Amino acid sequence: MKPLWWQNGVVYQIYPRSFKDTTGNGIGDLAGVIEKMDYLSDTLGIDAIWFSPINPSPMKDFGYDVADYCDVDPMFGDLATFDRLLAEAHKRGLKVLIDWVPNHSSDEHPWFLESRSSRDNPKRDWYIWRDPKPDGTPPNNWGSFFGGPAWTFDEKTGQYYMHQFVPGQPELNWRNPELKKAMLDGLRFWLDRGIDGFRMDVIGLIIKDEDLRDNPPNPDAPANLPANDLFSRLHQVYNMDQDDVHPVMREIRQVLDEYNERVAIGELWGPMDRWVKYYGTTGDELHLPFNFRLMHQPWSASAMRASVEEMEGALPPFAWPNYVLGNHDGTRLATRFGGQSQARVAAMMLLTLRGTPTVYYGEELGMENGVIPPEKIQDPQGINLGAERTRDVCRTPMQWDATEHAGFSNVEPWLPVSADYRTRNVAAMLNDPTSILTLYRRLFALRKATPALNVGSYATVPTPAADCFVYERTDGPDRYLIALNFSGEAQTLSLFGNGTCLLSTQVDRTGEVDLQALSLRPHEGVIVKL
Repeated sequence: MKPLWWQNGVVYQIYPRSFKDTTGNGIGDLAGVIEKMDYLSDTLGIDAIWFSPINPSPMKDFGYDVADYCDVDPMFGDLATFDRLLAEAHKRGLKVLIDWVPNHSSDEHPWFLESRSSRDNPKRDWYIWRDPKPDGTPPNNWGSFFGGPAWTFDEKTGQYYMHQFVPGQPELNWRNPELKKAMLDGLRFWLDRGIDGFRMDVIGLIIKDEDLRDNPPNPDAPANLPANDLFSRLHQVYNMDQDDVHPVMREIRQVLDEYNERVAIGELWGPMDRWVKYYGTTGDELHLPFNFRLMHQPWSASAMRASVEEMEGALPPFAWPNYVLGNHDGTRLATRFGGQSQARVAAMMLLTLRGTPTVYYGEELGMENGVIPPEKIQDPQGINLGAERTRDVCRTPMQWDATEHAGFSNVEPWLPVSADYRTRNVAAMLNDPTSILTLYRRLFALRKATPALNVGSYATVPTPAADCFVYERTDGPDRYLIALNFSGEAQTLSLFGNGTCLLSTQVDRTGEVDLQALSLRPHEGVIVKL
């Protein structure tokens, strides 16, 4: 059976504010993506673009507070610009995914303005409102991800509304059939325009415990948490991942199934036995629940191997795996894993494992965490919980060239450009045969041209070298060995037979190799055709 595009393709995440500014306001826009479309399709050779939110928004959480689910924020362009982008992408064979934020809207959304206007407004129940406790305190003990309680009191109507993020993000009530219909119609609006799927934000939060019971305390919470971090002091039992979310997930999937080959990707966390349920009992929920586990592993071959084997062992036969190593909420890959050499090994691992890989913009340059002065922090998480918690560090502008502002804009950008932009940029790296950009391009091309690497089977190859992760990808008679050295010391592996080295993470090595004495330099990975 022929694999679907989202099984053998690579998804590239664009944070629109930080990709390319064409209007001179220091903020990226859709026209900037159109301008760089050839870079995405021809230079990189990725298969699909996923945009973080582009909907109209007051930007209290940079687009994750949606004021209109069926339009584009003027900051980024308009629907006509989006349609042009979609046409340009499809002309090049690129798929387009957009972020869908189903758990909460903006407090400036017309639905919430109506809901807030009175207790008997027809849209009152489209959001989650509750009376205070007798002492006037919030209805339960839930905390916000961004600090403080998950409730804000509305003086006019005398009730609290729920928000698990900033107060400007009131939570939608998916138990209300009219709200649910309106949200599903919003999906159809974009599907009718021709988009290829959605990344669904915090999808496991959309159904809460019907009785809104208190969450139990977390006895293992760190002692040094900020005073307002109520969230981390609790076990998240009743505010997310409820069993009755799954019938709703099936309804969402049914909407996508009205269209041809659309994909549903969901942002989820939790233990494997809970997480895997979001595929559905027959594959009728998400196509790809996002798998963030590798992001949270130490830089260790054994830890990465164990995580991959856990995933492979947990998936039902109909389910397709996926891996993520970077996104707009985490630290940059090169920073998290300790350096540029490690980032190269991580790239080879991500793009040769069985499953759909997602690559965050700038990872192909080895971009590291930016340095954001406290007075320039924009992220509400950093503002509310402390500078060390800001996600701005991974949202700095894309580094296109060595000109002022890294070729991102002709004015000072919304976040500072990283200090290394004069050497770490597309223009400088493009013609460097050993750059990390060249490595990514080679990996994308090799993966695309090699069925064993994009849809083939996976098998761990045992090795006594504790610091090496070795596995085989197979498609019929075609077999490929991937050997990754996670240590800062040279390693020699004693495996089997001979092969041809197709690519090294240092992009300086090809040719015949004796696998009975396969030498790997410190933090080197190789792909060998057997």
